[in-house]
Amino acid sequence: MPHSLSSKSAPVVIVGAGVFGLSTALHLAQRGYTNVKVFDRQAYQQSQYRYNDGCDAASADVNKIIRAAYGSQFGYQTLALDAISKWKMWNEEIRSGKTTPPGFSTSDKLFVNNGTVTMTSGLELDQFEKDTLESMERMGLRDTQINLHDLEHVQRAQAKGFGFAVNAFDIKNISSTLDVQSGFVYADRACHFARHKSESLGVKFVLGSPQGVFSSFLENAQGHIAGVKTADGASHAAELTIMACGGWTPALLPQLDHLCETTAGSVIMFQLPPDQALWSKFAPENFPTWSFDIRRGEYGGLYGFARDPEGVVKIGYRGTKFTNPQTQADGTARSVPATRWTQQSIREIPEIAARTIKNFVQEQLPELLDCATTSRLCWYTDSYDNHFVIDFVPQTKGLMVATGGSGHGFKFLPNLGEHVVDRIEGKTNDFLQDWAWRARDAGAKSYNSIMEGVSSDRSLHRQPLVNFDRSAKHNSRLQE
Repeated sequence: MPHSLSSKSAPVVIVGAGVFGLSTALHLAQRGYTNVKVFDRQAYQQSQYRYNDGCDAASADVNKIIRAAYGSQFGYQTLALDAISKWKMWNEEIRSGKTTPPGFSTSDKLFVNNGTVTMTSGLELDQFEKDTLESMERMGLRDTQINLHDLEHVQRAQAKGFGFAVNAFDIKNISSTLDVQSGFVYADRACHFARHKSESLGVKFVLGSPQGVFSSFLENAQGHIAGVKTADGASHAAELTIMACGGWTPALLPQLDHLCETTAGSVIMFQLPPDQALWSKFAPENFPTWSFDIRRGEYGGLYGFARDPEGVVKIGYRGTKFTNPQTQADGTARSVPATRWTQQSIREIPEIAARTIKNFVQEQLPELLDCATTSRLCWYTDSYDNHFVIDFVPQTKGLMVATGGSGHGFKFLPNLGEHVVDRIEGKTNDFLQDWAWRARDAGAKSYNSIMEGVSSDRSLHRQPLVNFDRSAKHNSRLQE
């Protein structure tokens, strides 16, 4: 019998149809739960998660990195490798015609195994990479990790079909490793696939405004959460309500104060001109997924991708995790997303992000300087320790939260929901211990700074912003 539900036919409401909500809904259905309903303010059935069609969640993106490397965090490495195996299974479902959402053909892929090149300034391998080598060796996967400064390793990469990744960058003064297990997924397509797969198993989706917009919780006579009310005034009863609202979760659940905060990454998308040589160079079969100085502070934190089918090359920046503190009804300032499509519309990105991306492009990918560009902020939910938060909300019966992706959650879309359902059913494992509701102890190590307020240098209020929505003809800012 489920730990928090009277039966598998008991009503479950999930608020949020991004990675956490989709994965939870899918695995509930796969375990036989028959009354699962997902709400989201976005009309994903129409937009299919495409950012340019008005979708502003972190899940609604061109692509996301799928990496197996996790340094000394052996558990996450194991989870990531399991996710990669399931991404490959989803690819096979599409290829075989078993699961083909509207707009898909059997030639489509979600996961592209084009490898990930990790670059760090200086010729000494980063400690994270050294730890990854040891962790992979524990699993008999040492040969999947290539030191690009080692001729024998390079030859092994070439033999595995990854010769294109060996010379993708000028690395004479940069330590570089290649993980041949990894790559990227088409993020919006992956979410569209997962929603379709969930619907085929009986999950119901209520999407768009006002019917899919969360308005408030329902409470019963005992003060327990008994479902939600949506913006159209309708009430939706549930034995269990799961809040999985991505960057909007901390503002909707004040209980998360000092445990989670919404932060922004910065993205510039380069539109390749109709030049066959450029399209070929940046094609997924010829160009790897990559990161540069990803753990080196505000002048690092870069990552990027091969082009998508429309010729978009995306480069992102997380060296500084920006916030947007806004005073809430209870008087507390909490960071909330501000996107192109929200009421507080924003098209700019912070200057430090733009400058860091520009410097890398000038040095490594100068072909992109003349491309048309667009920019966006991509909002994540960071926990202070970089672990997810998947647990029941304390002192609030009937309410659960699944959040805290901390910029590395998307890769687990195929398997994250398994652990959410385990939590519901009262099971336990090492992951769920790390992802339990927790208070930050005074001496606890903090991976991410949380709730520094409007006075923080990370606040958008204190950041000079620049707009990169410009045509190639007028795209002089990147070349200044």
